[in-house]
Amino acid sequence: MKYIGQLAVLVASLLLVVLVGTTVASVGMRYIAGAPLQWTEEISGLLMVWIVMIGAIACERDKQHLTIDFIVAVLPRRAEALVGIVVGLASLGLLGAMGWLSWELAGSAKYKSTQILRISWFWLDIALTVGAAGIALFVIAALVRKARIVAGGADTE
Repeated sequence: MKYIGQLAVLVASLLLVVLVGTTVASVGMRYIAGAPLQWTEEISGLLMVWIVMIGAIACERDKQHLTIDFIVAVLPRRAEALVGIVVGLASLGLLGAMGWLSWELAGSAKYKSTQILRISWFWLDIALTVGAAGIALFVIAALVRKARIVAGGADTE
């Protein structure tokens, strides 16, 4: 799991560098050369979606997603873990639906392409499936840890 999280951070970072480089090149061409690069908008949109979804995987790994835990924070450790299991299972259900629907969307859009670069919309839509699958892996790992706590095992959080 450690390597999946590190890979997500690396890929998101590289995509961010490409996004910034593309944006700088576009602005430079527009204001210095007076000839904007038309294709940069398509690349920027595609990269932004991938950066967000891969970044969401890294956020799940680091437990950085927004939570409202003022109630569960006062519960005993096992009860807190039990609530975490319920929330985790609900999250898996949502991620499963999101992943499946985005897979279906990607499949139906594979012959549709962007206007300038002719990149298949499949590559835009599949980012959501990849993000949902990656987040689900970390949710499953957290569920296993919480199940051990509920079962009376060692606290590995």
